[in-house]
Amino acid sequence: MRILNFSHPLTERQLAGIADRLGRTPEQVQDVRAHFDLEQPFQPQIVRLLDELGLTPAQWQGEAWLIVLPSLNFAAAVLLAELHGRLGHFPAIVRLRPVAGALVTEYEVAEIINLEAVRTDARRRR
Repeated sequence: MRILNFSHPLTERQLAGIADRLGRTPEQVQDVRAHFDLEQPFQPQIVRLLDELGLTPAQWQGEAWLIVLPSLNFAAAVLLAELHGRLGHFPAIVRLRPVAGALVTEYEVAEIINLEAVRTDARRRR
């Protein structure tokens, strides 16, 4: 499993939380510097960001991906749509939450959400 991180760099504690939930250590963590121009359309920015990763269609579709989404909701939505097109399915994502009672703002792994499973469950409720 490879992690594409479109947010702040993951801490060792967060990586350990991800490994605990996955039952294995991810092979690679790739931090993607995502800065969005709010005055420009998001789709071309997302396409360029993913194209710059230099991944082939075989890599997109043949590897297991875990995504840490950018915090900007509009960018996250467009990113998920673009990833669905490249992967052929929705990826799993990491949800972080603030650590309760921490004196300094700190985030921990709350859950891993398999978005394809969410989609499949939703289709049963039609």
